Amino acid sequence: MNIHEFQGKSILKAYNVDIQEGFVANNAEQAVMVATQLKGKFNPGCFVVKAQIHAGGRGKGGGVKIARSVEEAGTIAGQMIGMTLVTPQTGPAGKKVNRVLIAADVYYPGKSESQEFYMSILLNRKSGRYVLMYSPDGGMDIEQVAETNPERIFTEEISPSMGILTFQARNIAFNLGLSGDAFLNMRRFVYGIYEAFTGCDAQLLEINPVLKTSDDRVLAVDCKMVIDDNALFRHPDLEAMRDFDEEDPVEVEAGKNNLNYVKLDGNVGCMVNGAGLAMATMDIIKLSGGSPANFLDVGGSASAETVRAGFRIILRDPAVKAILINIFGGIVRCDRVANGVVEAYKTAGEIKVPVVVRLQGTNAAEAKEIIDNSGLSVISAISFGDAAEAVRKALASV
Repeated sequence: MNIHEFQGKSILKAYNVDIQEGFVANNAEQAVMVATQLKGKFNPGCFVVKAQIHAGGRGKGGGVKIARSVEEAGTIAGQMIGMTLVTPQTGPAGKKVNRVLIAADVYYPGKSESQEFYMSILLNRKSGRYVLMYSPDGGMDIEQVAETNPERIFTEEISPSMGILTFQARNIAFNLGLSGDAFLNMRRFVYGIYEAFTGCDAQLLEINPVLKTSDDRVLAVDCKMVIDDNALFRHPDLEAMRDFDEEDPVEVEAGKNNLNYVKLDGNVGCMVNGAGLAMATMDIIKLSGGSPANFLDVGGSASAETVRAGFRIILRDPAVKAILINIFGGIVRCDRVANGVVEAYKTAGEIKVPVVVRLQGTNAAEAKEIIDNSGLSVISAISFGDAAEAVRKALASV
């Protein structure tokens, strides 16, 4: 589950991590109120207005702007809210900006230069350890740094059972070229973000930039956090942060019906039970000359209602030219699936694409009888080969 920058920063603050202070605004009037409240902190009268969407690269797309007065903060917020922001991570369609973060400008003058760093934590599934990745060259061009100067990207592998060790925190501060108070503050910062990452069951925590201010404070100026969906039952407070407006409405509907759904770019919708069978089904679709339009797993305890919901979701994709339903009845009964298909046909209105159904396993004979007696225009298949050939013919006919 993705969360917004302002939400991620609130989590970091709860773990005693210093952040760039700010508040979210939903319109220009709220932006002025927030800026007035922040006025006088750090760089007096100067603010950063940041679009809140689930995508990086906002600065390059015009989603991060400096306001040099309270009034200008309101003006920029009014222009930004409602716009479609296109960044390298949104694709050409972009994302609508529904709210902005008004933050205090922390690039204030002082006794030394401010510095920007990059820092992230993620899981290395191969080693079973966390990886803290960091660079002294933070900012908008971190991808270019990784490509052209990989020696400037450092990592520390962290054992989940031991946590981040003292020497690792010192290594990080040393490799970032810090000393004195900045060195000590960076160590505290590293401990804090690691505790936030593990405490929230996060899959990813990325801060770009981490800022060393001119008076040697260390702050999170940005925050991207992804929470493990499978751990949300432990964190109802974090689950409440979910912004459904930022998610694909089809995937949201699938989640509400306990379906595992991923949109793909093909032309054959597929419904299966089990991830392994799903992969095999997508293979036979490719072998038949088609391309899978989705990954949709109805799970091992699918009911007629679940199948009906899956059928409805597949039909919402205008790119779908044929549908392959491939169910192996182990725990799930094939007759339940057949009833779901029949009911879906009756409630979905006119279905203009051919449907291939392959049901094998528990109550397969009963399922075939239900399909055959339904009077529906459904193409039956028994083997994988039959299913592939039926899909090929179905695509050729449209």
